[in-house]
Amino acid sequence: MKQSIKAPAKINLSLDVLRKRDDGYHEVKMVMNQVDLADRLDLETRVDGHIKVELSEGFLPVDHRNLAYQAAFLLKKRFHITMGVSIYIHKHIPVAAGLAGGSSDAAAVLKGLNELWHVGLSIEELAALGAEIGSDVAFCVYGGTALATGRGEIITPLASPPPCWVILAKPPIGVSTREVYQRVKTNRLDERKAASEQVVQAIKNQDYAEICRNLSNGLEDVTLSLYPEVKRIKERMLDSGVDAALMSGSGPTVFGLVKKESRLHRVYNGLRGFCDQVYAVRLISNE
Repeated sequence: MKQSIKAPAKINLSLDVLRKRDDGYHEVKMVMNQVDLADRLDLETRVDGHIKVELSEGFLPVDHRNLAYQAAFLLKKRFHITMGVSIYIHKHIPVAAGLAGGSSDAAAVLKGLNELWHVGLSIEELAALGAEIGSDVAFCVYGGTALATGRGEIITPLASPPPCWVILAKPPIGVSTREVYQRVKTNRLDERKAASEQVVQAIKNQDYAEICRNLSNGLEDVTLSLYPEVKRIKERMLDSGVDAALMSGSGPTVFGLVKKESRLHRVYNGLRGFCDQVYAVRLISNE
């Protein structure tokens, strides 16, 4: 049996780092939205019980270090599945970009194998499994637009924001998420004053301008200080005429929101001369 499934990238409309937890993770509150830049995964069941991962990009691991492999292994072990699976990942999402490409691949495997292996789990059960693999996996299982709390694994679906274009620009560098979180300063941010609360309210009101005004990322200052290339891309994006710009996740990808399509091409072309990996995409609406 075969199945092909998309694994969309995500951006953070907000990312509040509230405090350091006793378990070593950070307590966060963030609003995330998927965009229509996606990997495609081809899944095919195997009778030999093995898990095999192949990628269109050769520089990523295909063993237990790969999140898609981990997702298949966890589902197989937890529910005593005797079948195996071949997973071919057509990579389109930039790697180590702050766009949750690996997490989305893992979520796609969980959802795809839930059907192929006839496991019968609910979306909530799949998200709980995903949270064991990585904090962003639970959101990627739900998809669309959501508020994520805890260490990122507690998901509250939200209405979709007003439609707009999203410009993504990734410099040719990788960013260590661990290092960024280790350097971030947390002063026990009051959750009521968190930017995410303002973004959630702006989405409820379908107020695009208010969303743009409240874009915020508590990791951005750290990454921009460590990687000047990211700061330059954000400045270039703002100068090019986006309505608002922000780094996604721990970086290094920066995104800009654009309401008017007539302005989109000018922004895109201006960034293409400055950065190789530039994408013009749309927000994915909740189904």
